[in-house]
Amino acid sequence: MTDQEVLEKTRHWLETAVIGLNLCPFAKAAYVKNQARLVVSHARHADDLLEELDRELDLLVATPAEETDTTLLIHPTLFDDFLDFNDFLEIAEGVVSEHGLEGVLQLASFHPQFQFDGTEPDDIGNYTNRAPFAILHLLREESVARAVAVFPEAETIFEQNIETLQKLGHKGWKALGL
Repeated sequence: MTDQEVLEKTRHWLETAVIGLNLCPFAKAAYVKNQARLVVSHARHADDLLEELDRELDLLVATPAEETDTTLLIHPTLFDDFLDFNDFLEIAEGVVSEHGLEGVLQLASFHPQFQFDGTEPDDIGNYTNRAPFAILHLLREESVARAVAVFPEAETIFEQNIETLQKLGHKGWKALGL
């Protein structure tokens, strides 16, 4: 798969699910302002991806939010297995700490087989974090705090997402081309 195809699939997911279904009410602003950086990784090993994460963290911190507010580091092939990806996330969180960026940047994650603890693999609620590829989403804490401050009852977003997906169902999700 080419980088262009990976980016097209990722944009389709962002526009259709994340923004289109309003799974993240904060995503649209950064996306439509072209402040969301999408990067396709070609890392062959987890260590290589950690080096790319290092560079992306440094770049995001050094770039004004008005230019790049958030970064999606997309890896289309390295983590076929969700549990391997989930284990990798602990190490990736450590990289954020090593950079002294706790409280400045945070990581969110997405994966084609994302599964919340205590759920069945086909539970529709898992689709809130399912994406076409493994993705490390780097977010500015300051931007998240601003968005949450203006969103009434931000703590209800997760429950609203589950309700949206339950109404949509697996058939509806597939109909979206996701």
